[in-house]
Amino acid sequence: MDARWFQTIIIGLILANAFLLGLETSPWFLAEHGEVIHALDAAVLWVFVVELSLRIYGHRAGFFRDPWSWFDLIVVAIALLPSTGPFAVMRVLRILRVLRLLSVIPSLRHVVTGLFRAMPGMASISFLVALLLYVAAVMSTNLFRETAPQHFGDVFASLFTLFQIMTGDNWGEIARGVMGEQPLAWVFFVTFILASTFIALNLFIAVAVEALEHDGGDRSAEVRRGHDPDRDQDAVLAELRALRAEVAELRARAGSSVSKEAS
Repeated sequence: MDARWFQTIIIGLILANAFLLGLETSPWFLAEHGEVIHALDAAVLWVFVVELSLRIYGHRAGFFRDPWSWFDLIVVAIALLPSTGPFAVMRVLRILRVLRLLSVIPSLRHVVTGLFRAMPGMASISFLVALLLYVAAVMSTNLFRETAPQHFGDVFASLFTLFQIMTGDNWGEIARGVMGEQPLAWVFFVTFILASTFIALNLFIAVAVEALEHDGGDRSAEVRRGHDPDRDQDAVLAELRALRAEVAELRARAGSSVSKEAS
């Protein structure tokens, strides 16, 4: 179950399943080969079920102590829900099976772990961005309500418009429309873009990169000390298999000696 060749097969099945789910979005292909696609999709799903069952049997309670195991279990369980009646929307969620790549590829696991480590810092920055948006929305509503009511008619419209501007989506046209009647409006728009896009949003990137570097640095240090986690896990599993084989051999010898003495 934890062997590299087995994990490679699972990765291949996940990618194949993602390809099949993509083919299902083509009405023509689905009409021509729908039965084959559904059969293959069901076969891959049951392979995942068998794989999870083997992992639960092999790891026992340890399976449920691993957050990534819970992630795999939930993703596969969602795919097993019926796709008719009130659960019809669950059919769309089958594509979540592709996210199992996050749990079976170690490098992706490290990236996700680093992002989770960055969550506290991101939460603070998110509050800062929300505060900035709200202050700017109230100001822009008071300043530009009469000039551009379609964009700044009330605080909710202003929030959406400013979020659009923050993402860089067509903000020049919005700004020029307002500047046609209020030439000094550029001061507000330039200040908002500098504060939101070039400062606040870049803070997200800085926090995420710092967390990833910290996680990568810890892993590199372990590798330099000769403690590669993946390699150590494989070594421990190999030793356990060898110990099991030795114990089985000793039991066989003890059984044969007892039978000889009895005879």
